[in-house]
Amino acid sequence: MTAYLSLRNIVKSYDGRVNAVDNVSIDIAKGEFLTFLGPSGSGKTTTLMMIAGFEAPSAGAIELEGEDLTRRKPYERNIGVVFQNYALFPHMTVERNVAFPLRMRRFPRNREAARVREILDLVGLGPFAGKHPRELSGGQQQRVALARGLVFNPDVLLLDEPLGALDKSLREQMQVELKRIQREVGITTVYVTHDQTEAMTMSDRIAVFSHGKLEQVAPPLDVYHRPRTRFVGEFIGDSNIFAGTVDESQLGCVTLEALGPMRVDVEAWRRVGKGAVDVLVRPERVQLAAPGAEPALLNRLVMEIGVIVNYGDSVLLIGSARGQRLRMRIAGAQPDAIREGATVIVGWRPGDEHLIARS
Repeated sequence: MTAYLSLRNIVKSYDGRVNAVDNVSIDIAKGEFLTFLGPSGSGKTTTLMMIAGFEAPSAGAIELEGEDLTRRKPYERNIGVVFQNYALFPHMTVERNVAFPLRMRRFPRNREAARVREILDLVGLGPFAGKHPRELSGGQQQRVALARGLVFNPDVLLLDEPLGALDKSLREQMQVELKRIQREVGITTVYVTHDQTEAMTMSDRIAVFSHGKLEQVAPPLDVYHRPRTRFVGEFIGDSNIFAGTVDESQLGCVTLEALGPMRVDVEAWRRVGKGAVDVLVRPERVQLAAPGAEPALLNRLVMEIGVIVNYGDSVLLIGSARGQRLRMRIAGAQPDAIREGATVIVGWRPGDEHLIARS
């Protein structure tokens, strides 16, 4: 991948003792949609603010197409920023709000109106040019903020939890719209969120943060199916994670604490080598092992069902097996035999798990 925006060993400390951002390095391709994902306090927003120039790194460098931006002021960087609270001027119309960055950059006045109309049409707000922010819905205000961030043709667009104030239905609609606009414009985008669904839905790649460090940078499906660390496996999606040890005496065997020996993918077994491992099994990979079930379900457990959560399109069973918590998701309607307090035999095939070597 050819780097367009590069973060090189970025460190940020406010007190000289604890690093809010700790040695973060990322290469971002031109036109890429990269999401910074992590819990509150993980360093994702601080990293975004350093790219924007609102925070200065304690160490490291930020480069855009080979140019060092590290010590440049925010107004010296051609970077658009959209915040969660939109930060619109209430006394200005939509048109004037969007035109404001152009006037600050001395954009030719004879081309200003056409450029504003073009960007408002892009975000679907052409008919609202004369309205004030108070006359708009939350989703429309968010689009105004997005238009203002795009109107001056920035090199990079930064978005700091821009959908956080919207309700669930509108947030989902705006995820699709944001991705459509980003693809249409082709702008390099860095997006901050703590919402896993947003990250999975919108991103080309996800950078997972924890305690100021990067845990993994990878495409969404890689982050989900092949997390590099236990933290990523637990933070992204629903999971069963069991502590175990590689059994070097048996090909493709891992001994799980309390659950005993389990068969795993042989190639994965070879890759992790020896020693302690975490075994990740996603709930949708666990299946009912009813009489006549496929013989490939080599890893079988007796599960006592504690709680059933019905989502309509699927059913989540939460229970235990040999004292270990176990979660299982069944697509479709709830089978008649499934009820709270019941005991069922469940299983998964070798290869349905993911092995994470413990350092």
